[in-house]
Amino acid sequence: MEGRYCRVEPLDASRHALDLYTANLLDRDGQSWTYLPYGPFESLAAYTKWCDMQSNSDDLIFFAIVDGQAQKACGVASYARITPEAGSIEVAHLNFAPPLQKTCAATEAMYLMMQNAFDLGYRRYEWKCDTLNAPSRAAAQRLGLSFEGVFRQAVVYKGRSRDTAWYAAIDRDWPALKNAFQQWLSSDNFDSDGRQRMHLSELTRPLLVASSQ
Repeated sequence: MEGRYCRVEPLDASRHALDLYTANLLDRDGQSWTYLPYGPFESLAAYTKWCDMQSNSDDLIFFAIVDGQAQKACGVASYARITPEAGSIEVAHLNFAPPLQKTCAATEAMYLMMQNAFDLGYRRYEWKCDTLNAPSRAAAQRLGLSFEGVFRQAVVYKGRSRDTAWYAAIDRDWPALKNAFQQWLSSDNFDSDGRQRMHLSELTRPLLVASSQ
């Protein structure tokens, strides 16, 4: 999946692990791992082993997010809960290292993964996160995924019980969402200093279903 700011490609430990591990070292307090069931990793060898396991997973499809300018991997994401018979797929295991956070590449990567899912014929695109993960919840709605409710005591990880918030976009939402993404990603939306003229949330907020208001 190729965009203007990034490339989203299958995770390959031999190609991506070193760049990803190095980028994650910039997260000195390990906050990006708080709501993931694994990490942080104590060594490059441990992280490389994890990357290799995920790239060979039977039920997840992991991707590396490669910054288009630096040409280095600086984030991962996956497709999960892939259910073709129901037309449902989830974006999961998001881990953006500091160089990727709050960048056009980060937003574009999420757009590319959503676009790919709907282009493949899926009719439901899901996002789930810990109810305590406020940044993830805000990101889901910024990307146009509508809040659908909370599953209480859904998961146990890192020694505690997790309530899970559910968000989703469906196929009939996609044309308007696609237009919002393309409008935001357009070079016309950024001034000569790279500042955005219109925030993505301004474009997607009117598209969220009523239950998320």
